[in-house]
Amino acid sequence: METERLELRRFTDEDVGLLAELDSDLEVMRFLTGEVTPREEIVREVLPGMLRVYDEHPGLGTFAAEVKDGGAFVGWFGLQPTAEAGTVDVGYRLNRKAWGKGYATEGTRMLIDYAFAELGMDRVVADTMAVNHRSRAVMRRSGLRFTRLFHEQFEDPLPGTEFGEVEYAIDRRTWETRDRA
Repeated sequence: METERLELRRFTDEDVGLLAELDSDLEVMRFLTGEVTPREEIVREVLPGMLRVYDEHPGLGTFAAEVKDGGAFVGWFGLQPTAEAGTVDVGYRLNRKAWGKGYATEGTRMLIDYAFAELGMDRVVADTMAVNHRSRAVMRRSGLRFTRLFHEQFEDPLPGTEFGEVEYAIDRRTWETRDRA
């Protein structure tokens, strides 16, 4: 898969280092876990889980994103299965060096289009902490719309958890008519 500036590909066993570097930046992990992901956890759980999704859910998964001009790894974009039939969850995690360049919106838009046009999905959702304003802006620019605020209980909540989580979504009908409005 590709956008104007990015190429997306499946992760392989050789990509442990890329994931370890990405998840070692506390600012990248700030609204996710609030801590770095140990390399051993990436080797033992994270990467095998990513690879398993490719087999169990054709067309879905987490995809490495590289800049077309030079091949630099900028992070990942994902379309994950949900408990709701016909609905997928879109997400992204980018290196701090890639922030502010429009890559997150570009990759997310492409995956939304892919979910509807190629996979025949009915709905695409995304969620983040309510206080993660940069990610919320990406969701809005990607065509997703705010649907709800909700609260979850966490054993070790991150700062800002008390303000809740937000969900953004777009359905097939809205996606099909978005350019005509």
